[in-house]
Amino acid sequence: MSKEALRKKVLQERMALSPEEVARKSDPIMEKIIKMKEFSQASTVMVYLDFRNEVQTGALVQQVLADGKRLVVPRTEVTQHQLLPCVLKNYPGDLQPGAWGILEPKADCVRPVKPAEINLIIVPGVAFDLCGNRLGYGGGYYDRFLLQTGPDALFIAPAFELQILPQVFPGEHDVPVHYLVTEKRLVNTGR
Repeated sequence: MSKEALRKKVLQERMALSPEEVARKSDPIMEKIIKMKEFSQASTVMVYLDFRNEVQTGALVQQVLADGKRLVVPRTEVTQHQLLPCVLKNYPGDLQPGAWGILEPKADCVRPVKPAEINLIIVPGVAFDLCGNRLGYGGGYYDRFLLQTGPDALFIAPAFELQILPQVFPGEHDVPVHYLVTEKRLVNTGR
């Protein structure tokens, strides 16, 4: 199966989940991440804002703010084909739909942060294998961004079990994640 066919198949399966299923499966995933030592030790955390049946990250966003950590969310710079990490102070007040309808900081709330300052990044994806390889949405935004982070930055991918596959056909520019967290398990990928 090609990467594109695999992406389409998994996205169809994820979109078939009801809103109730997405919420019910997302809660234990967020709880596991919040209990991780790596989360408690991080001072600057970047969290994707969920879209189209992705694992819901709202609880994590609120926990980062409640803990007094620096919260960073991505803003998509479509013309430059890159993610701009921005500090978010007011959730959800500082957000509006941006590229592809995904919530991101409003123009007057853009507070850029250097990628090297981020300790922990919550990484979205379509599918993953147990080695931490990631099948993204095809734009390469996260792969390019993750390469700019510091050597000690940790990448955690929340995913539903249906997104964990035996093989996702990683390319040479694909950046793997350190941990996968599903509704059933937490996997250290050994990266």
